[in-house]
Amino acid sequence: MTSAKLAINGGDPVRKGMLPYGRQVIDESDISAVESVLRSDWLTTGPQIAKFETAFAHATDSKHAVAVSNGTAALHTMLAAAGIGPGDEVIVPAITFAATANAALYLGAIPVFADVDPDSLLISPADVRAKLNVRTKAVVPVDFAGQPADYDAIESALAGYKCAVMSDACHALGGTYHGRTVGSLSEASSFSFHPVKHVAAGEGGAVTTDDPSVAEAMRVFRSHGITSDHAQRRRKGTWEYEMVRLGFNYRLSDIHAALAGSQLTKLGRSVARRQELAVRYDSAFSGVDAVEPLTTAPEVSNAYHIYVVQLRLDKLDVDRGQVFAALRAENIGVNVHYMPVPWHPYYRDLGYEPGSWPVAEAAYERMLTLPLHAGMTDQDQEQAIEAMLKVISAYSA
Repeated sequence: MTSAKLAINGGDPVRKGMLPYGRQVIDESDISAVESVLRSDWLTTGPQIAKFETAFAHATDSKHAVAVSNGTAALHTMLAAAGIGPGDEVIVPAITFAATANAALYLGAIPVFADVDPDSLLISPADVRAKLNVRTKAVVPVDFAGQPADYDAIESALAGYKCAVMSDACHALGGTYHGRTVGSLSEASSFSFHPVKHVAAGEGGAVTTDDPSVAEAMRVFRSHGITSDHAQRRRKGTWEYEMVRLGFNYRLSDIHAALAGSQLTKLGRSVARRQELAVRYDSAFSGVDAVEPLTTAPEVSNAYHIYVVQLRLDKLDVDRGQVFAALRAENIGVNVHYMPVPWHPYYRDLGYEPGSWPVAEAAYERMLTLPLHAGMTDQDQEQAIEAMLKVISAYSA
C-alpha cells in the first residue's frame, strides 16, 4: 500500500509510470493488415476503402458508409452533404470537442449552442427546442462519453420545424439506443478513428447514412468535388474526370482503411472491456460523496469512449484543478472533456459570451476524465481507483 501522503506533497505515487486516459491497442493482426497494403499496388483510392466501408456500414446497421481522413472531415462532409450553407443555424451542445461546432463555421453557418443535461451532459432537448427558429437547418447531438443522446426526445422537440438531425457519434461506436445501433439513429452519423477511439486507424473517420444520394454527395465532396477517383478511371480505361462542386481532399488511405478494418473486427471485445471497467469504477465510487459518475439511461448501451465524473466541490476544500494536479502527480493521466466551446477565445471573438449555458459551465468546473481504454489491466484500474480515493480523502472538507 502506498503512503497516504500525496505525491504532489512529496509522498510516493500510487504507480511508477503514467497511466494514460486513453490509448490504442494494436496486435499482430493489425500490423499484418497494414503490411499487406504496403506490399500491394494501392496505397490510396484502392480496394481497402470499399471493403472497409462495407464492413463499417454492416457494423452500424446502416446502408452506406463513407470513409474520410478524420473525424473533423466526417463532420464537415456530413453537414456539406446536407446542404448547410451561409446564414444557416446549426444547434450543437455547449460541451463537445470544438470540431462539432467548427464544421458549421467551415460552411458559413452559425453554431448555436444548447445547454446539456446535468446528470449525463448530453444535449438538452428542452434547450434545443428553445433555440429553434426558421434559420435552424440542423441539430447535431453529440453522443458524449459513449452514451447516445436522447434521439426520441430530440425528435419530439423539433415538432413543427423542418431541420435535419445528424449525429456526432465519434464517442459512441458500438453503443445502442432502444435496441438501435449507433450510426443508424439519425439522418447521418459521423465517426472518428483517432487512436483513443474504439477503432484506431491513426487518423480516419466515416459518415453513415441510409440515403444513397447523401452518400454519393459525400463521396464527391471528399475527393475535391470530382465525380470519380483514380481506381474508377483505371477500370474504365479513361483519364477524363469532372469537378462538379468545390470539395476537399478528405480521402482515407488504404493503409488507414486496412488498420481500421482490422480494428473493427475487435469492436465487440473493446466495448465489452470498456463497459466492464466502467462498472468497476461506478462501484468503487458509489459511496464517495465527492465523486459523481455520469448517469446512463436504462434504455441505452453506453460504449464508454471516456469515463467522466463530476466532483462535488462542496465536499472538498480544493478546486478541480488541484485534484487534477494531485492525480497527475500520482501518475494517473486524468484529463478534462471538455471546456464549453463558446468559452474558447476564437468563439468569444465571434460574440459568444459566458453565462448563457449554466449547466454546461457549472459542469466544466467539476469534471474529470479518468483513464479508461480496452488495454487497461485490472491492476491499472485498481491503481487509478486507489489514487482517486487517496486524493479525495486528503482534500475532503
